[in-house]
Amino acid sequence: MSSQSGKTMSELGLDTLSDRLRKTLNYEEETVNKPDFRELDLGSPVSTIRTRNSALTTTTTTSSSSSSSGSVSGRASTGPNRNLPQKSDSKPKSHSGELSVESSPTTSRNFRPGHTRSYSSGSYPLIYSGSGSVNSPSANALPAGNICPSGRILKTGMASRSTKTDVLGTGGANYGHGSIMRGGLGVLKPVSDTRPVNHSKGLVGACGVNDPEELKRMGNDSYKKGHFTEALGFYEKAIVLSPGNAAYHFNRAAALMGLRRLMEAVRECEEAIKLDPSYVKAHHRLGSLLLSLGQVESAQKHICFAGYQPDPVEVQKLQSVEKHMSKCTDARRLGDWRIMLKEVDAAIASGADASPQFFACRAEALLKLNQLDDAFLALSNIPKFETSISPQSQSKIFDMVFEAYPLFVKTLVELARGRFDIALMTVEKAGQIDAQNFEISILLNNVKLVGRARARGNDLFKSERFTEACAAYGEGLKLDPLNSVLYCNRAACWFKLGQWEKSVNDCNQALRIQPNYIKALLRRAASNSKLEHWSEAVKDYEVLRRELPDDTEVAESLFLAHVTLKKSRGEDVDNMKIGGEVESVSGLEQFHAAISSQSASVVHFKSGSNVQCKQISPFLDSLCTRYRSINFLKVDVEESPAIAHSENVTIVPTFKIYRKGSRVKEMICPSQEVLESSVKHYSI
Repeated sequence: MSSQSGKTMSELGLDTLSDRLRKTLNYEEETVNKPDFRELDLGSPVSTIRTRNSALTTTTTTSSSSSSSGSVSGRASTGPNRNLPQKSDSKPKSHSGELSVESSPTTSRNFRPGHTRSYSSGSYPLIYSGSGSVNSPSANALPAGNICPSGRILKTGMASRSTKTDVLGTGGANYGHGSIMRGGLGVLKPVSDTRPVNHSKGLVGACGVNDPEELKRMGNDSYKKGHFTEALGFYEKAIVLSPGNAAYHFNRAAALMGLRRLMEAVRECEEAIKLDPSYVKAHHRLGSLLLSLGQVESAQKHICFAGYQPDPVEVQKLQSVEKHMSKCTDARRLGDWRIMLKEVDAAIASGADASPQFFACRAEALLKLNQLDDAFLALSNIPKFETSISPQSQSKIFDMVFEAYPLFVKTLVELARGRFDIALMTVEKAGQIDAQNFEISILLNNVKLVGRARARGNDLFKSERFTEACAAYGEGLKLDPLNSVLYCNRAACWFKLGQWEKSVNDCNQALRIQPNYIKALLRRAASNSKLEHWSEAVKDYEVLRRELPDDTEVAESLFLAHVTLKKSRGEDVDNMKIGGEVESVSGLEQFHAAISSQSASVVHFKSGSNVQCKQISPFLDSLCTRYRSINFLKVDVEESPAIAHSENVTIVPTFKIYRKGSRVKEMICPSQEVLESSVKHYSI
């Protein structure tokens, strides 16, 4: 600014004020990180400045345009030259405004727009303009700021001191957010930013605030309200302005934890500790995070930070997790998978509830217990984690690098599901992370060999060389005895060779690993039919009918199995039908003949005008197509009152189940679940 900037307004003509204001807008501003200071009520955003007599502070103002908001802000200064050294914030001794993750969000303290802050006369100027000296005028001097139409002075600094967090990037509610200023000065355009990168690159965000402490306060308010994404944005802007402030990184970690982005939160805590190695709260927060992620050894170093009292709750959690994981390790070495599952569940419940490794450990135990579906579900529930060829830590679990173990377990599960290509790709990635681990090396070799055995068996099966195909699949099973696909493929070979008992045995093995394996159920049902084990065949076909309701071949196979089963028992099958329709009965004689069948008969007593009857009728039709051994009948009580009177039906819908003319079950207004359960019970 020119040397005239030190003059008071009484020395200038009012006709030159507008020109001077435009000139000051061509200058840039600098900000310096500052400590918290008290709020002073100076009235409304547009008011006459109230002078204050204080021996501790001296007021002066210079005109400077905000980088993006277009407002003009005034700051206090006690130094004579803009080249005064700025106070470094790289290692603050006091981390005011830092957040505690443990505290629940509460309503934030609201500052009135007319407030500003005071600071001691020994602090450095917050904003400088021009290259000349800045002199402090007398206490009664008016600052060179914006003048409104009324002649009152626009309180400086309001655009950058806004406390309204709901106007980020909107340009509303505050003067200077790209809006037209009063007084006919037009739109205030932001000046180009040529200041040093570490002070000004991205200095003013969409919120128009260029004070990192103010951004931190706004972030704290958002955090306490549970608005973690918004809080994160404020902290990130504060870090851009002051990257060396450990408290800003500490608070950013808190917001990331609220968003469950734990690995990023770990890195922010590490950065805060790097900036301030004695930052106790950052050490404790990092320790808590690492414990949640299952990294017990690393967590202990920070929870029990030398020279400071640890949190007894965190210490107890640490000891509990450590104890359970020690027992889990012993159980894995002995192959006691049930104990391993019990101990890892206890470790997760004790505090390691975000550890990919512990969830992977749970999946491995379930897989070894032949619970493939549950193992796959456990893997699906693993918290998202980052993997890289260069591991992020030296922590190990079961002598395996932390980042490699979940990939190791995923390989086992994918291999058991028959997804050989995915299994190979996954184990190769695990090998890149931990090339020295013996288990990973063995698994990598086995995956390659099993894949080759399966491919060779498939080729032989297509060539109808079934005996050789059986041998090829057997070689794969020697390497991977938990592979349900290889068992099922070999069962198909045994079926083709007419060795149905061996086919049933292999299907049993496949279904023990993967209970809902459709192909294994189909082959076992077909093999049992060949062996004339009709009861077992009907059970499998019943399951398949529920899983594949639109498969006509399954429906026909189920019907034929039912018919043959009844014939083998000497039961009458003349009234059995392969259709899927509910038979309508209107005469009393016809009714008695229908329910006299050897097979069970389900009778729906209904009324055409009853809403509940209309709602459940389609469901009864679906049961008719799925349970072919049951006779499904319907009686309209309004059209056939004699049948209703004979069976003492007074409420509809009523369902009755008969066998050989005798009633065995009665249900009044049943739910769909109750109705199907009863039908299923009498279907065999």
